[in-house]
Amino acid sequence: MAADNALAYDERLTVPRTWWVIVFAFGLAMALVFFPYGLIAALIAFVAGGGLATTFASSQGSMRIRVTPTLLVVGDARLPLNALGEPHALVGEEARAWRTYKADTRAFLVMRSYISGAVRVEVLDPDDPTPYLYISTRSPEQLAAAIRGAARTEAAGNEQ
Repeated sequence: MAADNALAYDERLTVPRTWWVIVFAFGLAMALVFFPYGLIAALIAFVAGGGLATTFASSQGSMRIRVTPTLLVVGDARLPLNALGEPHALVGEEARAWRTYKADTRAFLVMRSYISGAVRVEVLDPDDPTPYLYISTRSPEQLAAAIRGAARTEAAGNEQ
């Protein structure tokens, strides 16, 4: 049973460290706006502005990608590996092309502007209108290899 839950890949899409500098700067800017109303108002604005910016930055970093022996889990989506085709690691211009002019509006997209790499996986299920998955990742080769390996393992397990 423990082998069924073993993770072949696990990644959390976190925001870059520079975003936390922006969070602090946003709180500071809010404090400066309210400073003419007094020190207490400035402190309240700093905490409120910083809290608002922190919430936004945290929500952008909350996406998690996991590959188990039977599933690809992206955020709340749970996709069976037997419904997916061959994964393609995308970097540089190819990744940009698939998130811009080659993109299909029906595709399942998990894009993060601060991550340049991605994996594109075709959806083989004929009942699913989604043509492919586009998943931003910092290590596209590793994610593609994990999907391939887990899919092979599942296929071998189903044959037995």
